[in-house]
Amino acid sequence: MIGLNVLFWILVILFAFIGSMRGWAKELLVTFAAILGLFIITVLEKYVPFIRDNLVTNPSTSLFWFRALVIGVLVFAGYQTPNLPKLAETNRFARDRFQDLLLGLFLGAINAFLIFGSIWWYMHQLEYPFDIISAPVAGTADGDAALQLIKILPPTFLGAPVIYFAVAIAFAFLMVVFI
Repeated sequence: MIGLNVLFWILVILFAFIGSMRGWAKELLVTFAAILGLFIITVLEKYVPFIRDNLVTNPSTSLFWFRALVIGVLVFAGYQTPNLPKLAETNRFARDRFQDLLLGLFLGAINAFLIFGSIWWYMHQLEYPFDIISAPVAGTADGDAALQLIKILPPTFLGAPVIYFAVAIAFAFLMVVFI
């Protein structure tokens, strides 16, 4: 059995390596997609009556799958966007310098932190609703490390007012850099 914190760091390292190969511009789009996913989840859970009344007040695996689906679809779109022919022809996504590789490495790690950290936090919030994944056990080395890591995962600091500013900053950055 592997601890969730070990699996999390393995995924962060793997995505950092992938980010270095893809380049910073492509990884930045994924970062914005993950932030947009957290924003959409926050808005839907606060302001859409069906989701607020049915999913949020009666948490079950449906709430987890809803959240994971929103993040998954947007992140998938973020990873696929640079492959669209019209955007690929602009040559804005070329990675030709060492700085592009390092920034891609950094953004890839941030993307893994945003994606898998959010999914892990949502699972923790619902008290690990799946039988094959167990909650970290306090008092053990892995369990204590995982519980400390859960305190800094994205949904803890990208809550209701902060996520609105994050989306505004991401949109402004997207407008300046890519358009």
